Amino acid sequence: MEKNEVMSVGLCGRSGSGKGTVCALFAACGIPSVDTDAVYRALTAPAPVPSPCVEELTERFGPSILAPDNSLDRAALRALVFGEENAENLRDLNAIAHRHILGEIRRILSEYAEKGCGIVLIDAPVLFESRFDRFCSAVVCVTAPEDVLVGRIVKRDRISEEDARKRLAAQIPAEELEARSDFVIVNDGGLEELAVQVRETAEGLVRLREELMERRPRE
Repeated sequence: MEKNEVMSVGLCGRSGSGKGTVCALFAACGIPSVDTDAVYRALTAPAPVPSPCVEELTERFGPSILAPDNSLDRAALRALVFGEENAENLRDLNAIAHRHILGEIRRILSEYAEKGCGIVLIDAPVLFESRFDRFCSAVVCVTAPEDVLVGRIVKRDRISEEDARKRLAAQIPAEELEARSDFVIVNDGGLEELAVQVRETAEGLVRLREELMERRPRE
């Protein structure tokens, strides 16, 4: 790793884990984050002409998914990709969307590198499913007991406990996420306790970057 190179760190966690709060605490430690959901929304937002992402999706799925303002008609696209009978369509959607998201992330990382930022979090709800983890030097997992997650989801999204548990059941189990991560932050207490864990993890990431820099080939 070069001195001015950004170390990208994947951030994963199940619904209700509190990744947004963790990102804010990392920012206070000088480590910014890139929200992949926000990147996708920007790539498919209204524009004078369709973005390359929207253009490619339209070529694959047809003009019905193109809104009059050149944004992505999400409702029309959902009708084409959800359901077992549309598994191939969903795979194609993910392949196209993830490729464009990754390209934009790389552009954003280049901007951070120009600003002298050494570490950036990649906040991706489907970090492993999208395979974005392959482009990260480390992965941080935010976790909490399932009952805590369920309570947060019910309160945040105003859905039933049954629906909250169904949502979690469709996601990668906590044990697997933790096993595939380099750092684990347990968010089941107060904000002060969480902030301590984030600071300790931030210090660990700084040390990791220094180690990677030490390993770089000498001229």
